Amino acid sequence: MVGEHGKTGLMVLAIISLLAAPALAADGMEALEERLAKVESALAEKGPQGGWPSNVSLSGTVEVEAGFVRTDPAAPAADDTDESDVDLTKVELGLEARIVKYVTGEVVFLYEDDDLTVDEGFITLGAEDDMPFYLKAGKMVLPFGNYESHFISDPLTLELGETNEGAAVVGFANDRVDISVGAFNADIDETGDDDTVNAYVAAARISLPNIALGAAYISTLAEGGLNEDDIVADTLQDHVPGYNLFASVSLADKFFIEGEYVAALETFEPGELSFDGGRALEPKAWNFELAYAATDRLEAALRYEGSKDGGDWMPENQYGAVVSYGIFQHTTLAVEYLHGEFENDDERDAIVAQLAVEF
Repeated sequence: MVGEHGKTGLMVLAIISLLAAPALAADGMEALEERLAKVESALAEKGPQGGWPSNVSLSGTVEVEAGFVRTDPAAPAADDTDESDVDLTKVELGLEARIVKYVTGEVVFLYEDDDLTVDEGFITLGAEDDMPFYLKAGKMVLPFGNYESHFISDPLTLELGETNEGAAVVGFANDRVDISVGAFNADIDETGDDDTVNAYVAAARISLPNIALGAAYISTLAEGGLNEDDIVADTLQDHVPGYNLFASVSLADKFFIEGEYVAALETFEPGELSFDGGRALEPKAWNFELAYAATDRLEAALRYEGSKDGGDWMPENQYGAVVSYGIFQHTTLAVEYLHGEFENDDERDAIVAQLAVEF
């Protein structure tokens, strides 16, 4: 609809036209009314006052954190180290445009770790109530894992498994089931392989009242948390596949349980990973959280997570707690504590306070 000022402007135009041509015939008046209707329709398509288009939605997140980390090395001669900082840690801006029915475009810009990137940009065909089949093509977070968390820090399962790649994914989705398969070109290739589309992912999710369950398979786990610095150049003989299992439960919108497991299905051979120490490794990670929403604004949660064969970049065991409070609408203040124990017997204590807004 055109706003009141827009309608007033149209009326003024009409009056001026009438004063300028008092002898307008009935046909002329009908033509004028038709022109005004077209103008009003065009303004309505552009949104109120001719502003933001009604078919485009905007969302975003801004996070500022203050943190303190103390690391206690296992070596007796090594001193404890302290780190602290206050910084803008994340800015995420998402645009979703409904082009026509069955066609949607999405773009997500992400500022994180002092780096600004297009985190996602893809086109979706289908995915409607009367068209449950869909195609997603572009750069996206692949359907491998859920990674739901009530904490400030990402769970170790996300650190190991989340995969963002250019891909084509086809699937079927309704209110209860989402099944998909996709193909992509892995950045980390097997030794001697050409640069081709050589990897795939498959996922299934079931959503029931108060519970969601899912499982997924990816043909190369190295595309997740591992990166090119973790893989010794030109040593990967075979892609190592991985799998993901998760469950998310809510009770009376007060109690929440999150459980997830990510693991390699085969081993990386000695010498393939930069941190393997000459051993064959089979990385895996798990996360378990309990959360309680005392009020609409106040929530507290506990976490226990761990990993195996993750080197020194993921703790073997980690546990802690977080409390978050909505100080204003869409504005949250949270404080988190985590204690981590690593494979080399180092220990780490981290306290983080975060102020976040969503829109």
